Amino acid sequence: MPTSLLPDPILDLDVCALAAATRRGDLTASEVTRAYLSRLNAHNPRLHAVITVNPQAEADAARLDTLPDTKRGPLHGVPLLIKDNIDVAGLPTTAGSLLMLAHVPATDAPLVARLRAAGAVLLGKANLTEWANFMTLGMPNGFSGAGGQTVNPWNVLLGGGVRDTGGSSSGSGVAVAARLCAAAIGTETSGSIVSPAHQSGVVGVKPTVGLVPRTGVVPISSSQDTAGPLTRSVRDAALLLSVMAGPDEQDAASRRLPVPDLILAPNALEGAHIGIIRDEPHLTPEETAALAVAETHLKAAGATLHDLTFPTRAELSGWQLEVLEYEFKATLNAYLGGVQHGPRSMADLLDQIDEDPARLAPYGQTLLHAAQGTRGDLSERSYAYARERDLDLSARRGLDALYAEGLDAIVFPGIHGYGIVAKAGYPSLALPIPLPDAPPCGILLTSPAGSDARLMALAAHLNTALGGLQFPLDPALPAAPPQPPA
Repeated sequence: MPTSLLPDPILDLDVCALAAATRRGDLTASEVTRAYLSRLNAHNPRLHAVITVNPQAEADAARLDTLPDTKRGPLHGVPLLIKDNIDVAGLPTTAGSLLMLAHVPATDAPLVARLRAAGAVLLGKANLTEWANFMTLGMPNGFSGAGGQTVNPWNVLLGGGVRDTGGSSSGSGVAVAARLCAAAIGTETSGSIVSPAHQSGVVGVKPTVGLVPRTGVVPISSSQDTAGPLTRSVRDAALLLSVMAGPDEQDAASRRLPVPDLILAPNALEGAHIGIIRDEPHLTPEETAALAVAETHLKAAGATLHDLTFPTRAELSGWQLEVLEYEFKATLNAYLGGVQHGPRSMADLLDQIDEDPARLAPYGQTLLHAAQGTRGDLSERSYAYARERDLDLSARRGLDALYAEGLDAIVFPGIHGYGIVAKAGYPSLALPIPLPDAPPCGILLTSPAGSDARLMALAAHLNTALGGLQFPLDPALPAAPPQPPA
């Protein structure tokens, strides 16, 4: 058997328990940070989940240890990783691109500033599928020029395998599952939080679009982008979301939504009406088994289940990416316009890639070229038609028609349906379902726009009924082999 690092008991604590321990003084922020940095440094050379380690992390933790009890925030001393398309002051924001290595923002994205103010320790930046997986078609999930190929920790634990990491928040999902951090922040346009959460067996929450501000986040879509947490438990996700949520004057979408009360109501499933989507084709045996386990526990917790077929299923075939292609140019140009050291526009990005495409775009740049070919101001009639069609099929005649029957939430097997939910802008949550002797699998729960608190309360009740915290991996992963000197 390969040698393993002895697990540190600190790694057994979820965010809520960890923050309570550091606020009480049972643990210091420095102790916690050192434990996670030790594990990260041991395993990241194999997993490639982290692009940049924050050299100030230990100093930040030591500063938090000097705070009096009355000044300690809800995330005091909790070590987090931030996806590397979100601005963290003093660390590069690369979006996974070698061309962005010199881009070091001077200020935090608002969501990051809120996490810092709540006492979080930022361990570094998580790897991702380059340009949030909207650079080209056919790029492997978890690959970026800046960070290499992220590896699902299940492949390491089981001694081999090719289990996908999901994308694009690949490093965030892997890092939480492998306990390289207590929790991580990812971003999603369509599946980019719930997919890696599902593949690594952790909880992933895509909030209602606009609940978390997008300022300081490398964008794709003005209508679908959002940041969200990847965690070990639903209660952890609710805590992180309660810190990040709230309006930001620079993000018009965030100014329209009130901040929900994310104190989770107990026993939320009692009397709840949950729809189960039955017409998803091509389910794997694991997805079928996970759904069956979920249904058993939902009923036992007091929920009434309703079998559903999706109303616009016949019209969803051949659903394309037009909306994202049209919105990408405008949003990316707006972000790159503030970059001092790196490409200043999508056109500039493509020009620089063309100087060395084999190194800078080994899988191509199909989607970048498609987006660059648009006007960039969303004035095309075809954009308006595509956006209207998306909303009609996903929301008005799709999810809204089902919710009108009195449902509190809808469950899709696996993460089927993530694209439908993303186009509607509604919240969704990937919840792992433990299966004996099987790799991670789970379900996707979704609810109407703005109902994030209700969704998370329902999911938290199910999470508890399933056995509480889901630790998919033994913390004693085989350590990475020693690296030769640079």
